[in-house]
Amino acid sequence: MAKYRKLSRTSAQRKALIRGQVTALLANGKIVTTEAKAKEIRKVAEGLIALGVKEKDNFETVKVTAKVARKDKDGKKVTVYDEVEKEIKKDLPSRLHARREMMKVLYTVKAVEEGKKKAKEVDMVAKIFDEIAPKYATRNGGYTRIVKIGQRKGDGAMEVLLELV
Repeated sequence: MAKYRKLSRTSAQRKALIRGQVTALLANGKIVTTEAKAKEIRKVAEGLIALGVKEKDNFETVKVTAKVARKDKDGKKVTVYDEVEKEIKKDLPSRLHARREMMKVLYTVKAVEEGKKKAKEVDMVAKIFDEIAPKYATRNGGYTRIVKIGQRKGDGAMEVLLELV
């Protein structure tokens, strides 16, 4: 018995498909896909969320001094630097490992904000740690839901809505 569905694709195509769908699911909260794909995507997405829940508080805050360029009246940066103290989150080794494991799976996402023309990159790993993981901290698994929509018109494949609970 196979441990996964081949989805009629080569291994590279299948990996790319699953990575893309998982990234879309975590970025948007829900996706519409076929039932077989949804069941494979669910495995990967729930693993990433579980990893995020486990490691969400595993960091220490550190004060550092950084040099920041001073701005003149027009808002342009000048070659004079000011030293500023900042607090940053420093990952402990297990959280760093979790972050790198998530980065293996997730693609970079570009989101366009309303009123702006330029797309901004969204850090999906930070989104998992900061938004998604705290939401599911008290939940023991079962972070996604599959809702059957009906058969697709073209080929009759069962379409489902895969969403975060």
